Amino acid sequence: MPELPEVETVRRGLMRIAAGRQINGIDVLYGKTITNDVEEFRQALIGQTITDIDRRGKYLLFRFTNQLTMVSHLRMEGSYFNQPTGGEVDKHTHVIFHFTDQTDLCYRDTRKFGRMTLVKTGTENEVGGLKTIGPEPTEQDFKLDYFIDILKHSRGKIKPFLLNQSHVAGLGNIYCDEVLWMAKINPEQPANFLSDTQASILRKSIISEIKRATKLHGTTVHTFKNAFGNAGEFQNELQAYGHAGEPCPRCGTTMIKIKVAQRGTTYCPQCQPLRGQDD
Repeated sequence: MPELPEVETVRRGLMRIAAGRQINGIDVLYGKTITNDVEEFRQALIGQTITDIDRRGKYLLFRFTNQLTMVSHLRMEGSYFNQPTGGEVDKHTHVIFHFTDQTDLCYRDTRKFGRMTLVKTGTENEVGGLKTIGPEPTEQDFKLDYFIDILKHSRGKIKPFLLNQSHVAGLGNIYCDEVLWMAKINPEQPANFLSDTQASILRKSIISEIKRATKLHGTTVHTFKNAFGNAGEFQNELQAYGHAGEPCPRCGTTMIKIKVAQRGTTYCPQCQPLRGQDD
């Protein structure tokens, strides 16, 4: 699933190929992609212009001139790309927005899990996971006092804690492995066992890693591509994820892979020991 850096990379691409374009037609080839009534969705947007494209966590927010917002979640394999109107359409393209400049914005999704929901602008925070989404992982939004407080009130393991979008927005399996390795924290460590110092180090790791990954256009491990069909570059910077059986870049110990919260999880047993509450 695309995580925050990948979704932000898609958003920036969409600003170049979709923002400012007026819609003169919409083809919905797989109706379940749209959570609204499909015909009402089409009629509400035909003739409208995309004024802006925002992002909140892993959600894309398309803003339209008639004070409507389309909330788009890519889920596992969703992607957007543009092409000249009349171009070839493959079986995995499920929604096509036709623009008046004779270009199309196409939504492609091999797994068919992605969804689009049209709502009145200002009510988008009532859609799906946006109802409970946590702060963005930035210095401005992700405050240390907040992080320390929610850690102390959680008895679960730290990795699923970070995967929970209501705690902090945008982290997925890849970046959780990376930031826990950076902070030298075991992925099975109970969240409420972390000291304030560890919480501070982990917060800084989250903020810096997401910023670096976004700068390098995200991570391509399986299928992620940006709106121009290009892969990300951050996969070349990964220190933990995908490196099970290899030497730890920090200490040389063989990295191991386990399951945590049903997710493949790679860590260094030397650098990231599981500690007791008094350690």
